[in-house]
Amino acid sequence: MRVRLVLLALVLASGCARTPKRPAPPAPAPPAESGGLYAPHIRDSGPRIPPDVSRIPEPVPQREPLARYGNRSPYTVLGRSYHVMDRVEGHVERGVASWYGEKFHARATSSMEPYDMYAFTAAHKTLPLPTYARVTNLENGRSVVVKVNDRGPFKDDRVIDLSYVAAVKLGMHIQGTARVEVRVLEGGTPLPASASAGVRQAAVMQPPEGTRPYVQLGSFSDKSNAESLERALRKEAGLRDVVLQRVKVDGRKLWRVRLGPQRSMADAAEQLNRIRALGHAAARIVYDK
Repeated sequence: MRVRLVLLALVLASGCARTPKRPAPPAPAPPAESGGLYAPHIRDSGPRIPPDVSRIPEPVPQREPLARYGNRSPYTVLGRSYHVMDRVEGHVERGVASWYGEKFHARATSSMEPYDMYAFTAAHKTLPLPTYARVTNLENGRSVVVKVNDRGPFKDDRVIDLSYVAAVKLGMHIQGTARVEVRVLEGGTPLPASASAGVRQAAVMQPPEGTRPYVQLGSFSDKSNAESLERALRKEAGLRDVVLQRVKVDGRKLWRVRLGPQRSMADAAEQLNRIRALGHAAARIVYDK
């Protein structure tokens, strides 16, 4: 009996010796940061197959009122204060650009516009919102016009955070960062906060023959973003003349969110003022049948 017990103990011991050790737990990932589609530690990302950016129209620089949100100066982030620039005509700077994508898609930007990773936009620490600028990749010469409508990036070595498609157009979406030049465009600087003369002037204009005025709040490649804005306008702002239009531009599906048609240019101008007061600084008057 004792012999059997000894043999059983030896068998169990040899079995335990052959049991593989449990692997050590993986090391924690480094903190998340924006940019770098294929960097394994980055939690932000973009689609694996980038869209055809040649079909996405670049924004046209225009004079718009200062956004109601995102222009408070000074403001503090991570213990550091930033002052929004008063005058930006002719402003040029060079530094490192990064990008942000799916993690922030459809979330509100600092100016309260929804972030669309498929639109040419950007974030900057001190340019007034909105400002239009041309960003050039100094490593390959590619450039793109962006609308600055958000705040960031809050890292000392970075001057601008680009939308995903802007990074694709500059050829920097894979490595995540690149040295760039940021040049504010003529005609792309904001109007003073009190300026509404352009809106009042629209009230005395006449729409082109055969068309009616609408107030357009945005154009989206993602239908769900357009529907979210439509619901917010109906429920939160109590607006009833919200129109969701599906259109094709250069073979690409877009969904436009509009108010209208307005009965007159005076009504369109009044509605535009009301919408901009709600924080939709990019709203504008358009004409359609």
